[in-house]
Amino acid sequence: MEQTPTRIALIGIVVENSDSVEQLNSLLSQYGNYIIGRMGIPYREKSLSIISIAMDAPNNVISALSGKIGMLPGISSKTIYAKTTSAEL
Repeated sequence: MEQTPTRIALIGIVVENSDSVEQLNSLLSQYGNYIIGRMGIPYREKSLSIISIAMDAPNNVISALSGKIGMLPGISSKTIYAKTTSAEL
């Protein structure tokens, strides 16, 4: 049985509504098996947080998480992908 190729991606997240943080953390926990690393930077002077999530996952998993994050109120996200799949690396 052939394994689904995975992609390396980075999801950049800006949290402007702290009321959505619990939902965001819940989503990230659900996809924890695919997350390589996470870095969060609180920007207190502007009352927001900046988070980056590095992932190695099938394309549909990355898209699903990114879409769910983008639907949370007060949270913006953008995803960038490596040009190669992890199978090519």
